[in-house]
Amino acid sequence: MSPRPRRSYDQYCSAARALDAVGDRWTLLIVRELLAGPRRYTDLHADLPGVSTDVLASRLRDMERDGLTTRRRLPPPGAVSVYELTARGRSLLPVLEALGTWGAGELGERRPTDAVRAHWFALPLLRALREAGVTEGLVEVRLEEGDFQLYAGAGAEGEGRPVYGDGPAPGEPDARLVLDAGTCAALGRGGTGLRDAVRDGRVVVTGDGAAAKALREG
Repeated sequence: MSPRPRRSYDQYCSAARALDAVGDRWTLLIVRELLAGPRRYTDLHADLPGVSTDVLASRLRDMERDGLTTRRRLPPPGAVSVYELTARGRSLLPVLEALGTWGAGELGERRPTDAVRAHWFALPLLRALREAGVTEGLVEVRLEEGDFQLYAGAGAEGEGRPVYGDGPAPGEPDARLVLDAGTCAALGRGGTGLRDAVRDGRVVVTGDGAAAKALREG
């Protein structure tokens, strides 16, 4: 099935042109998931609760047409197709960070109907690490909801590595953070800084890397 014809606001405005490409529902959340690196269709569907298979397939086709993603087949023994962001798609990271900062005040208490994945806190924590002066190193984050790894400094211009990944770090991280979802939300709202949260015990930092030392000594 070919991508649907592009819909447009037909306005000579850069914001309108951007929304022509990424303004459809689910598109930016697909980008959020692909910031973790190449993902299979089934993985994307599992981590986007609420999206139908038809809508997800349609959005992926649109994003490939618009140069935000590419699709490739892994060599054996994997032999499955994966989707990944292009450089243009990865350049949406600061857009998602800004949206997350703007929307953090809307989180409030978690509703009974709210799904949650641990890695959804990756982008707010990336900003919190940057504001704390941690701009490089692999950071493992442990929440009750699960573990994920975060690459401090990821998203630098021209850099194609993933921003985060599911599960424990593949090796000894430069820092390991243990905290809860409420603290993650507070960090995202900007009501507290990461160094302050470490000092008052809401974030426990372990590890011998430069990232861990910077957070403990800050």
